Amino acid sequence: MKVELVECLLHIKVDHVEYPELEKTIAPFYTTKGVRLDVYLKDSNKIIDIELQCYPLKDPGKRSRYYQSMVDCDALLKGEDYSRHKESYILFICKHDPFRDENNKPYGLPCYTFRNACKEDTKVKLDDKTVKVFYNSSVYEKEKDERIRNFLHFVHTNDSGKDDFSSRLSEMVEKLKANEKFRGDYLAMNLHDRDIMERAREEGISQGISQGIRQNAVENAKNLLAMNLGTHEQISQAVGLPLEKVKELAQENTKIPSPRHTSSIKS
Repeated sequence: MKVELVECLLHIKVDHVEYPELEKTIAPFYTTKGVRLDVYLKDSNKIIDIELQCYPLKDPGKRSRYYQSMVDCDALLKGEDYSRHKESYILFICKHDPFRDENNKPYGLPCYTFRNACKEDTKVKLDDKTVKVFYNSSVYEKEKDERIRNFLHFVHTNDSGKDDFSSRLSEMVEKLKANEKFRGDYLAMNLHDRDIMERAREEGISQGISQGIRQNAVENAKNLLAMNLGTHEQISQAVGLPLEKVKELAQENTKIPSPRHTSSIKS
């Protein structure tokens, strides 16, 4: 299923998959910030990283640059000479338009594809074997390829419709939701920690902490627990409550799932 999806979205052929890795972690050195890739595929001459982005993607260029550098670093650390680098694709599937103009208006394209080319003459290609692709499901109706359009519609609405491929994807998603192994916590890596804290601030979850209002902090903690956004330690840091208080709140209502404990790799 993953190979079929990748071939459809990137318009390439994948001859075989050496090893598919979900939530692949790359942390080259203990002093550097690691990254957790959502889905990581390889074949004989390609590396493909697929990132699923449900929330607005900030700094898409820098984010994709960082993922690309980590993929390259991972290959070099395994003894591969730079001249033998495989083609690499960083693929983002977004529910919100990742690119906006100077007036903060979305460009409104269903797909953005980037390859390095010469500014003075675009016919001159750098040929560094890297491609970055961003799909924007919020304008799925603009996509000309029917199969991709149906997939983006499914991503944006969670409605697979009558499309066979999207229906199979929907069935797979439901199975994964019920599988504890795939409900693991992405928050073990610092990059995801920052995303969660930023989302908490943007949604007003942490509003009132700066004002020192304990009741607001308690409500914020309850909201984060209810949405399963972070470990108890991370929620404690985000809302400014003692760790024991957060654990007490988690136990007060058995309907609130207790986040899985994971250790964070700090930058």
